[in-house]
Amino acid sequence: MIVMNGALASAVDARDRGLAYGDGVFRTVALRDRLLEAWPQQWARLAEDCRALSLQCPEPDMWLDAIRLAVGETRDAALKLMVTRGCGLRGYLYPQPQQCTWLVIASPLPVSDPDLLQQGITARWCDLRLSAQPLLAGIKHLNRLENVLARNEWQDPQIREGLLLDQQGRVIEGTMSNLLLLTGRVLLTPALEQCGVAGVTRERMLQSAARLGCRVEIGDVSVEQLLAADEVGVCNSLIGLWPVRALPQRQWQQFAGLQRIWQDARQNCQRIALV
Repeated sequence: MIVMNGALASAVDARDRGLAYGDGVFRTVALRDRLLEAWPQQWARLAEDCRALSLQCPEPDMWLDAIRLAVGETRDAALKLMVTRGCGLRGYLYPQPQQCTWLVIASPLPVSDPDLLQQGITARWCDLRLSAQPLLAGIKHLNRLENVLARNEWQDPQIREGLLLDQQGRVIEGTMSNLLLLTGRVLLTPALEQCGVAGVTRERMLQSAARLGCRVEIGDVSVEQLLAADEVGVCNSLIGLWPVRALPQRQWQQFAGLQRIWQDARQNCQRIALV
């Protein structure tokens, strides 16, 4: 189901700048057993991204009403929340006055495979290199063409994720996920000052690691650092955590540290009931 500007809808105006230019932002939220996972953090990130692009973000109660309308009686769903700059004529200049469009799209929640958390996944390196744009770094904006191209570099269903580097060869993220490296009691995640998306699950994992006594670091990550890590994982709001079992140059046998951090993140997740 699609809810646009608080009402059920079946289509978006072809003049919408989100369609024409990717001029907007989004977040993906999991609804499990009528509970919205990490909702306070998800809304805060959405609002922060809107502020960065001078978009008007609806208040939380408006989103919750729209989500209820989109899911109906459904207990589990993947929710895509979007804000665009609305409709405009030709040209890149913002339309004045701005009338942002906001949408909730409810889709079936992907079936999670618990074995992946225990056994890990096979990943690969992507050929595409991410471009640097500090003004957009960290923002989950609607122009995700780099990720689309990177994800379509492979068709093998046994490879669950592709890892992306920037133009300088630094490791940044997965095509649909953030990266985590655990070495001893240090949890490292790539800095996102030039490119990449700052995900809510990444934020939750960093908080849990600190709560469990790990030192948390955010900084540049080289391929060599990643391959030398004791454990490597990818995470997002729908898959949770997937430990990486294999890359072409390295295999990992145990993921207990990342699994422990993920269990804490799950236990301390802020959930909001849809009533």
